Amino acid sequence: MYEELFYKRLIELRLNKGVSARDMSLSIGQSAGYINSLENKKGMPSLTVLFYICEYLGVTPSEFFDEGNGYPAELKAIIEDLRHLNRSYLQNIGVIIKGLRK
Repeated sequence: MYEELFYKRLIELRLNKGVSARDMSLSIGQSAGYINSLENKKGMPSLTVLFYICEYLGVTPSEFFDEGNGYPAELKAIIEDLRHLNRSYLQNIGVIIKGLRK
């Protein structure tokens, strides 16, 4: 169950970041075909490499496995900005969001 989620999220988050599997592999200190082999379900990363993958993608491990969140880095940045707003502004933004969802 979690293995399939891992493979799905790895592909989704890498594509959302707009990087090739080769570039990502090299950026996390692995061989050029490492991410491609993971995406083709040929193994699982060690916990240490999973942390490198998450760091590279700009997400926490929890966000990595949150399949309902297609853009965790963007959502995290928005939430951080929202923390600095007063209640009135938050209510206004809530109305805007509800309007966008229709």
